[in-house]
Amino acid sequence: MEILSQILQVGFFAALLRIATPLIFGTIGELYAERAGVLNLGIEGIMMFSAMAGFSGAYFTHSLWFGVLVAVLAGMLGGLLMAVLCVSLGLSQHVSGIGTTLLFSGLSFFLYRLIFGQPSTIPVIEPFRTVNIPWLAKIPIIGPVLFDQYALVYLAFLIVPVTSWILYHTPWGLNLRTVGENPQAANSAGVSVAATRYQALLIAGMFMGLGGAFLSMAQYNAFTFGVISGRGWISIALVVFGQWSPYKSMAGALLFAFIDALQLRLQASNMIHIPYQVFLMMPFVLTILAMALVSRNARAPAALLRPFRKEER
Repeated sequence: MEILSQILQVGFFAALLRIATPLIFGTIGELYAERAGVLNLGIEGIMMFSAMAGFSGAYFTHSLWFGVLVAVLAGMLGGLLMAVLCVSLGLSQHVSGIGTTLLFSGLSFFLYRLIFGQPSTIPVIEPFRTVNIPWLAKIPIIGPVLFDQYALVYLAFLIVPVTSWILYHTPWGLNLRTVGENPQAANSAGVSVAATRYQALLIAGMFMGLGGAFLSMAQYNAFTFGVISGRGWISIALVVFGQWSPYKSMAGALLFAFIDALQLRLQASNMIHIPYQVFLMMPFVLTILAMALVSRNARAPAALLRPFRKEER
């Protein structure tokens, strides 16, 4: 009953949506890339680099939205690098992705030290404030949870139906899915496989940048080296969990966020006396178990991990 009392609170569900937000950005971004046939293992490093770049932009300009713009551009830079390596050069997507993560993670640390040095206190900014939607925010229970959130939270949940509509109801979405399933057929139909994959990776980078921006400028008000904490890797798992569907992937992000919010409440309440490391690993372990059970019959895009060369048939 004590655990139930921790869950059945407005603050718990409001926090759940905020924890899910960077995961939704990362997962939807990864979904675009994989639907086009490219596994972007660079997501962890791209999100970290975006968080650092966005925070730095906001810190020096005192404009949070300028910081978001910088984070988006940083994310798109990471997407562009992946496109050059995997699409233009046709290199291994596994190696390119891991290399991108290592490169951008190291670059984040280096540039942060170069810009801020090693101050005795961590540089901070005034983070985003929640946006209260008039009238709707006053609805009992639902109002404070759904309609008193950060602007980026609204945006994260908005891109899910937009992505679904784009993928399944637009010619561009059909082209993207065809490129991910059968690039030879797409090429025969006059669709540029390289251009489509470039576009998908740039869009993916944009959303990954938004995820990084949210963490350093909304959920936190500073950049730390542990700000991403594996959320990029979890986003990759959530795409598989969601069987490459926007709505199912969002459900996976909410599941992870629920477990994460719960472990934070249990730690704070001190009602269960176990090492805190167990609480920290709970979201990852339970999400992996859920993914293993739900995604056993998941079918990845047929051309995922396969470079496309016009001369090959």
